[in-house]
Amino acid sequence: MTSAMHTEELTHRYGRRTALSGCTLDVPAGHVVGLVGPNGAGKSTLLQLACGLLDPTAGRIEVLGERPVSGSPRVGFVAQDTPVYAGLTVAEHLTLGARLNPAWDDGLARRRIAQAGLDPAQKAGKLSGGQRAQLALTVAAAKRPELLLLDEPVAALDPLARRAFLQSLMELAAEHGMSIVMSSHLVADLERVCDHLIVLVGSRVRVAGDVDELLAGHHRLVGPRRSAESLGAGRDVIEERHTDVQSTLVVRSTAPIDDPSWQVDSLSLEDLVLTYMSEGQPAGSRVLEGQR
Repeated sequence: MTSAMHTEELTHRYGRRTALSGCTLDVPAGHVVGLVGPNGAGKSTLLQLACGLLDPTAGRIEVLGERPVSGSPRVGFVAQDTPVYAGLTVAEHLTLGARLNPAWDDGLARRRIAQAGLDPAQKAGKLSGGQRAQLALTVAAAKRPELLLLDEPVAALDPLARRAFLQSLMELAAEHGMSIVMSSHLVADLERVCDHLIVLVGSRVRVAGDVDELLAGHHRLVGPRRSAESLGAGRDVIEERHTDVQSTLVVRSTAPIDDPSWQVDSLSLEDLVLTYMSEGQPAGSRVLEGQR
């Protein structure tokens, strides 16, 4: 599989503070990838390393087979605050983009501006949050990058603005075939647009893969209390909870679960993400209080 981004033991420190440590992952090309994890997991730092805004303290990162370089025309980046120039009009943003980017697609830019209902004469500082996000996405996409990186692009948007932004994102992926990596806390939004998922916790990749395959391979089992070891080979227990009489397990299974004493349920994407985000915490395997 061709990689849009590949890291090995990637580390970045801000002085004494470590923001990313020993991160190893592979981002497949040609996919819309959701990057999710708790605050402090290193998501923003990873994306800034990928677009060359930061340099690694240790380890290695390759983007599109090359060392990341700031301003590369092959990579587009929309930061968390969807930066635009408040004193420039929408049209002036497009003019500036055309001057700075040799592969600038003016037709794409003007078409997206029209579709988003933006007034070319309006100054960016007067736009709503959703409109600024659409402008920032347009400028990044009109570079015609091979890889588009989005750091929490919809976090501050209202539901209607989020829906419009995500619709635009799906259209870009479908029409232009660019690889997209989007970090977000909003799992429902990721579920709408992403076909590949990476869960990053404490700089470590807890799980990664095709969304459909991940959902098909994970199950919640509920049944009479017993040891997780009784499941046998080919089944990894991700989370377990027990009362005196009942066990609830989340398992990743490469083999069918044919024991009729288990009730087998599928997981939602949010269930899957939360399970891996809480993996290793003491609460994951405790006996529930009041049910001893």
